[in-house]
Amino acid sequence: MDAISRHKSEFEKIYLSYYSRMKRFAQEYVIREEDAENIVQDLFLDLWEQNIELLSHSNLFAYLFTSVKNRCIDFLRHKTTVRNTAQKLQDDYTKALQIKFQSLEAFDEQLFSEPDIETVIQNAIESLPEKCREIFVLNKIEGKKQKTIAQELNISINTVENQMAIAYKKLKEILKDHIPLLIFLLA
Repeated sequence: MDAISRHKSEFEKIYLSYYSRMKRFAQEYVIREEDAENIVQDLFLDLWEQNIELLSHSNLFAYLFTSVKNRCIDFLRHKTTVRNTAQKLQDDYTKALQIKFQSLEAFDEQLFSEPDIETVIQNAIESLPEKCREIFVLNKIEGKKQKTIAQELNISINTVENQMAIAYKKLKEILKDHIPLLIFLLA
């Protein structure tokens, strides 16, 4: 019997002897059968690919179960991290929805009468520094692209981007009590 056949035969014996016990062990901790199967199958795949002389381990049982235990720990750490991140994102989303809801509830519908909207928006835009206002109007009111504005005003696109950032920041502060107007204006 050549070395490959001998290795395959040894591997099959070990696989048949230990697979079910290791899977049950893993399932006690990772709960889902599919996850336990994946962990144990991945271990055996790694062992096969590394061509480890399994029978040369003095305590094969301890080696295999320690490997499964460590893989279960890694799996559970990963799952915990994923769940914590998902929960944080969900919490952030819920907070954002609450803020939006409260903002809309508190928003004075009178602001949407024709002259009031125009006055609030016009005053907000007029309060911007001159160059900032010019760039903002060209971009948001006239609908020109930032690259076009840069070419027309003979300035860099970075300057246009910086001035738009300043405009957003100032308008956000000015219109903080009128969030729906701000969203409408900056959309």
